[in-house]
Amino acid sequence: MIICAGEREQFPFALPMGIGLIDTAINLTQRCIMNPPEFILFVGTAGSYGKHEVFDIVESKSAANIENSFFNANAYTPIDNFISTSNNVSRETIINSSNYITTDKELGEYYLSKNIALENMEFYSVLKVAQKFGIPAGGVFIVTNMCDENAHQDFIKNHKEAMNRLTEYMAKRAKGVRE
Repeated sequence: MIICAGEREQFPFALPMGIGLIDTAINLTQRCIMNPPEFILFVGTAGSYGKHEVFDIVESKSAANIENSFFNANAYTPIDNFISTSNNVSRETIINSSNYITTDKELGEYYLSKNIALENMEFYSVLKVAQKFGIPAGGVFIVTNMCDENAHQDFIKNHKEAMNRLTEYMAKRAKGVRE
């Protein structure tokens, strides 16, 4: 099953699940209860903390759920905030998920120091639901912006082109062509 966030990020080949951690978790859980898939593949956009450039396409099976306040010692969490469905985590690109978009470039350095390269609002909940149901899962992301003060404007500016490129990439992937 191929899924996406929805609203402005919809693809003809993917089922929309909702924007953010909560809506995605609720809707994907409901879908898995009613009709469990053999595999879940999430497709969407991501912001880069600096390791990847705009329009890079990245595949991942690892996600974290870290809020920016973690890095200035103003928060802690009792939950395990990392999940991976990969057999080789050391080679994985870790995607951070939060309901907030990072707009402080300096915070990106903290994420990079934890080997976290990108952020996408939904991916952590996708992997968490997949884990709960014992379903293999992964994600394919295209970078639309850097995580800096221009994050939102660059996302808007690059979104249409990113959606076209990701759609094209997925069509090639479906035919077995690897870039």
